[in-house]
Amino acid sequence: MKPTPRAINREWAKGWAKVGTRFLPFADAGSAALPLPRLLRLSLFQVSVGMATALLVGTLNRVMIVELGLSAALVAVLVALPILVAPFRTLIGFRSDTHRSALGWRRVPYIWFGTLMQFGGFAFMPFALLVLSEAEGSAVVGVLAASLAFLLVGAGLQTTQTAGLALATDLAREEDRPRVVALLYVMLLVGLVVSSLVFSVALADYSAFRLIQVIQGAAAVTMILNLIALWKQEERNPARTRLDQPRPRFSASWAAYVAEPGARRRLVVVGLGTAAFSMQDIVLEPYGGQILNLTVGSTTQLTGLLALGALAAFAFAGRQLARGFDPLRLAALGAVVGMPAFAAVALAAPMESAGLFRVGTVLVGTGAGLFSVGTLTAAMARDEADRTGLALGAWGAVQATAAGVGIALGGVLRDVSALAAEAGLLGGGFTGPAVGYGVVYTTELVLLFATLALIGPLVRYAGPAKAWSGRRLGLAELPG
Repeated sequence: MKPTPRAINREWAKGWAKVGTRFLPFADAGSAALPLPRLLRLSLFQVSVGMATALLVGTLNRVMIVELGLSAALVAVLVALPILVAPFRTLIGFRSDTHRSALGWRRVPYIWFGTLMQFGGFAFMPFALLVLSEAEGSAVVGVLAASLAFLLVGAGLQTTQTAGLALATDLAREEDRPRVVALLYVMLLVGLVVSSLVFSVALADYSAFRLIQVIQGAAAVTMILNLIALWKQEERNPARTRLDQPRPRFSASWAAYVAEPGARRRLVVVGLGTAAFSMQDIVLEPYGGQILNLTVGSTTQLTGLLALGALAAFAFAGRQLARGFDPLRLAALGAVVGMPAFAAVALAAPMESAGLFRVGTVLVGTGAGLFSVGTLTAAMARDEADRTGLALGAWGAVQATAAGVGIALGGVLRDVSALAAEAGLLGGGFTGPAVGYGVVYTTELVLLFATLALIGPLVRYAGPAKAWSGRRLGLAELPG
C-alpha cells in the first residue's frame, strides 16, 4: 500500500525530532516546564543587552573619536562608565530575590526598570554627544550629559541581565539550569554580532542626523525586544511578595552566601581566571599584525580560531560532565590548557612562527571554554532557590568586572612596557615592540598559576558531581 502524504510528513517529523536534539543548537535546552519557543522568546532580553554593548563599546567608540573628534581619553572614560555598575549586580540580584509587591512579581519589575533606564539613556545620548563635540562653551554640560547617558545605559543593561538570568533560572528545572543560562549567554553574542553588522551598515554614510536615528532606533528596539521577552513569563504569586512579609537584610544574606565552604574562593577564582583570559582580547590582533606581519584578513580570522577552540572544549566538556566529572576540575583543566596556549602565542614572535601563533590562539579558546563551562556549572550547581538572584548577581558581577579590568590592564601593560623597553629601562635584552605584548602574556600566565593554586582546595568543598546522563553539551553551553 502506497503511503499517504500525511504519513510521509509524520515520518519526516519524527526523523527531524531525533536529529534536532542531537545536532541542532539549543534543540534540547527546552523542557516541559520551559519549552524552547518560550525560552527563546525570553532570551530576547539578552539580544538587547548585546546590542547595547556593541553600540557602546564598538560603534560609538569609533564614531566619538573619528567623526566627532573627541579625545581618546574622554571616550575611554565614557565607555568604561557602565563597568562601574557591574559590582552592584549582587545587590540587584538580592533585591529581585526579596522584592515585595502586591502584583506578585519579583523579577519583572527589575527587568522593566532596567529596560526603562536603557531606553532613557539611549534616547538623549546622541544629543549629549553632539553638544559635547560642537559647543566649546557647553563642554561641561556635554560631559555631564554624556556621562549620565552612558551610566543609565550601563545600569539598565546590568539590571536587566541580572534579573533576566535569575528569572530564567527560576523557570528552568534544576537539571536544565546550566544549559538554559548558557543559551542566554549565546544570545548575548548573537545580539553583539548582528547589531554590530547593522550599525556598521547604517552609519556607513555618517551624518549627525543618521547618528541620532541609529541610537534612538536602538532605544526603540530595546523596548520592543524586552517587552516581548517579558510577556507572560513570570507567574504572579502575591503570597510570596506580599508587602507585610519580612525582608532579610542584604548584609545578612551576603554573609550567609559567602559563609558557604569555598564561596569566597570560588569568586576569586572566577575573577582571576576571567581576567587572565580577557587580557589578550585587546592585544591579540595587534600582536599578529604588528609583530608577525599578518594581514588584516588573517588577524580577523583569529576570532574564528578562538571559537574553534571553544567548540572543541565544549565537546570535551560534554563527555566529561555526562560521566560525572567535577566541574571545578574542568575549570582547572581550562587553566592548565591556557598556560601553554599563552606561552605558544608569546614564543611565536622570537620564533617568527605564524603557525605557532595560530595553534596558541586555538588553545586559548579551548582553555577559556573549559574554564567558563566549569565555573558556570559549579556556580549553578551550588545555587539555592531563595538566593538565585544573589548567586547569579555575584557570579555576573565578578565576571563582568574582572573582564573589564583585564581588558583595560592588558592595554595599559602593553603600552607602559613598550615605552619602558623603548627607553632602555628594561635592559639591553628587552627591546623592540614585542616586549609589551610579552609582558601581557607573562602576566596572564602568572594569573593562571594563581587560579590553579586557589582552585585546588575547592575540589574538597565540592558536593557530589551532577552527572548530566544522556545529555550532550552543544552550542547551548557556550557562555559569554
